[in-house]
Amino acid sequence: MKTYLVGGAVRDRLLGLPPGDRDHVVVGETTESMRATGFRPVGRDFPVFLHPDSGEEYALARTERKSGRGYRGFEVHAHPSVTLEQDLERRDFTINAIAEDVDGTLVDPFGGARDLEARVLRHVGPAFVEDPLRVLRAARFMARFAGLGFAVAPETLALMREMAAGGELAELVPERVWQELSRALAAPTPSAFLRTLRDTGALVAVLPEVDALYGVPQRAEYHPEVDTGIHIELVCDMAARLAPGDAVVGFAALTHDLGKALTPADEWPKHIAHERHGLKPLAALCARLKVPGAHRELAMIACREHLNVHRLDQLRDSTVHDLLARCDAFRRPERIAPLALVCEADKRGRLGRADDDYPQGRELQRLHTAAAAISVRDLDVEGLAGPAIGEALRKARIAAIAKARSAASETDDAHFDVS
Repeated sequence: MKTYLVGGAVRDRLLGLPPGDRDHVVVGETTESMRATGFRPVGRDFPVFLHPDSGEEYALARTERKSGRGYRGFEVHAHPSVTLEQDLERRDFTINAIAEDVDGTLVDPFGGARDLEARVLRHVGPAFVEDPLRVLRAARFMARFAGLGFAVAPETLALMREMAAGGELAELVPERVWQELSRALAAPTPSAFLRTLRDTGALVAVLPEVDALYGVPQRAEYHPEVDTGIHIELVCDMAARLAPGDAVVGFAALTHDLGKALTPADEWPKHIAHERHGLKPLAALCARLKVPGAHRELAMIACREHLNVHRLDQLRDSTVHDLLARCDAFRRPERIAPLALVCEADKRGRLGRADDDYPQGRELQRLHTAAAAISVRDLDVEGLAGPAIGEALRKARIAAIAKARSAASETDDAHFDVS
């Protein structure tokens, strides 16, 4: 059996990155011969098998031919006659079309190793245009590798623009769009994902709510970068810095200011009530992409509450309590730390503000801890029932917030700015 290590495992080793999943191509075999050797079939659309000992994936060498619209519109041909070079030719980028023999010898018919050294993301061949998902994959790879100095080859950018203009991105199923988006948000430089899609005209097709933020001005005294789209790029990168690999925080960072796209132009650069206005487009985006519940819930909370967290020191004790209650923080205490991170990313995701302190995030968590420490069993509720018990608990938690603030005010004179 002739097998080769392929794809990301080879690419990342050559880049000196930690190894991820190991995928293999098998040449000259059939489904029957793989089964006979103990491999377990798992592929639905093409022949993929799990190794009987390691559990790693082994796929029969195959070719693909375009037969319809969208990323599913392909006919797959897996046969013992398909060569390794033919299998590599169907892949998206040269840096992913490198194979490694069992003795470590590289098979690199499309110059992937050279492009790795040059830090270039380049398509393998003209068949690239047949799969619209590759536009998103290019952007997602940029989110991962932009920090290493990668850039998309000009000829690849040109093809991506043609694909976006042709309307095939509309054929992508929501689950695949979300998969690429969530992986990009968990990468080190999500802004490169947004910039790549916008540079190719694809952002408006994939994330029209985000695309609409570009060109919308903000008040320069609070946002030196002015453009809301640029602000979102900075916020997403800051979120990736504060919460590496956390796509839940990343998605909330991406969507917290969607309401600014709805501000009438004659009200610019102010954006009154943008946090409330952003909830409707955020709900539409989540429904369209079938965003998971955890991502959607944090995004909704961050969109609605980020200005309140920024001005936390100006809120009354009762208002702080009610903010926490709206977040369901007494039943879901795990929401507050990520909310604080999103708000910190928003405040520090501004031109020249990346190293600013954000004491509001720490204070939000401290006040939540103080309030959440109070439960019904700590109260004298004899003779009370129903709503009266709830009101007694609310008052006790407000008192706990006031006490925590009073204790802190003796030693803490931190200044909270507002925007």
